[in-house]
Amino acid sequence: MKPWPASARLWWALAGVPVLFLGLFFLWPAGTVIVRGLLGDDGFGGGDLAGALEVLTRSRTLHAIGTTVVLAVLGTLGSLLLGIPTAWALSRFSWRGARTVRALVTVPFVLPTIVVAAAFSALFSRSGLLGGLGLDQSMAAIVLALVFFNISVVVRIVGGAWESLSPRMDDAARTLGASPARALARVTLPALRPAIASASAVVLLFCSTSFALVLVLGGSRIRTVETEIYLQVNQFLDLRAAAVLALVQVVFVGIALWVSARARAPRPPAAVEPARAPRGRERAGIALALGPTLLLLALPALALVERSLRTVDGYGLDHYRDLFGDPPARSTLSAPVWHAAVTSLLTAAVATAMAAVVGLVTAVLVSRRARRASALESLVMLPLGVSAVVVGLGVLLTLNRSVLGVDLRGSWWLVPVAQAVVALPLMVRALVPAARAIDPRLRAAAATLGASPWRVLWRVDAPLLRSATAASLAFAFAIAMGEFGATAFVARPDRPTLPTAIARLLSRPGIDNVGMAFAASVLLAALTAAVMLASERLRTTVGAEI
Repeated sequence: MKPWPASARLWWALAGVPVLFLGLFFLWPAGTVIVRGLLGDDGFGGGDLAGALEVLTRSRTLHAIGTTVVLAVLGTLGSLLLGIPTAWALSRFSWRGARTVRALVTVPFVLPTIVVAAAFSALFSRSGLLGGLGLDQSMAAIVLALVFFNISVVVRIVGGAWESLSPRMDDAARTLGASPARALARVTLPALRPAIASASAVVLLFCSTSFALVLVLGGSRIRTVETEIYLQVNQFLDLRAAAVLALVQVVFVGIALWVSARARAPRPPAAVEPARAPRGRERAGIALALGPTLLLLALPALALVERSLRTVDGYGLDHYRDLFGDPPARSTLSAPVWHAAVTSLLTAAVATAMAAVVGLVTAVLVSRRARRASALESLVMLPLGVSAVVVGLGVLLTLNRSVLGVDLRGSWWLVPVAQAVVALPLMVRALVPAARAIDPRLRAAAATLGASPWRVLWRVDAPLLRSATAASLAFAFAIAMGEFGATAFVARPDRPTLPTAIARLLSRPGIDNVGMAFAASVLLAALTAAVMLASERLRTTVGAEI
């Protein structure tokens, strides 16, 4: 039998890292949720499919499924309605301040969802800036929050495709007598149809997994599949119903991912012509296109800051001081909020370290073996097809016990484990293109000169991946620090993370609780922004050094 070459042995040895990690912390928990949702066991009060069908046919379940679909569709339509004009203004023209506006449009997507939920709660609550509209705990408030969060997705996908279109097609239609509206409808939009379909599918996926937004903004009035899972576990202790609903969410997200893959737009070629300065009425058109978007982005941010400064006696920094001191007597927390902030930083650091080890190994392996790589890449991408709420529930059901002789019941380590599972696929997506861009001739040359496979990894791959690694590490850290869906199930009450502390404060009445929640949201947003800015600077610096 012909012995395996050293490179093949190294590939299979390293592949064990992501396989073992995902097998223990994702496949086992998610598989347990699915099996118990379908078949049940003694702990779930049933052992056949009849129990699952009974849960599915409840009016409460059908209402949650219908609300999920309605919110996802409305959020997608709203994101397209504002995102497409914004993409036009930012991709077709070059004007002073365009880069700043583009950055502002991108900011919401990197914000933790709990911060976005707190901002819209501050805007639409009875004492908020727009409290008189009566949108508190309404479908409209949730839809606007979904649009706020997903405009940047539409701008990035559709805007990228728009930049690749030659304006000569539109000019030719205008020369032949078509009005601007007709040229847009008959020439431009058909050319952008694949990009619009791709953006719609991605936004639909994000809108269907908006756990924190619905939990905070919907209150007790509006329930989606994800919030119903949370309520079944925490209020009714009905784990069977939660598992069945988790299975429904897996199917829903799987359909959204399938639609996204089918609708994915081809990579656009390089821009045919550079963007030009707007002329005449185009300036007014840009203002009209950007006005609603900038208004939607600005109002919640202003409301969040204003409510964080509002006190019984007027305005001040009282709530910010409360974050770093003992909780007020009427607070729902047993420890200062800064403890939760420290916990978030620690868990995010541990989660990022876990995701980094698995992600870097996966990226290098995927870039080296075509056949094996496709299966490994698909395995690592699987968590994208499962809601974070399902991940959290699965970890709670399987790992909240003694595993391999290690007692994990109520363990602090469950939080970074769940966060790492959520962050891993996004980190790999950021690393794989950089790993595939490495010229294989460099590795071959190093091997020819006598370098071992390990030395090739260290002296060839590692330096060329520094820039992408720096950016992906910061991105994973920001995701872990703001993660709420999975963390809500596994975080200990006496050791909350900053997002779970914010949610607990928002769920309790009283100006002390609400004010501290808004102040903590501002703090979390500032931490996230600082991490992303440091990421960009580090990426640029490392890239320049290489």
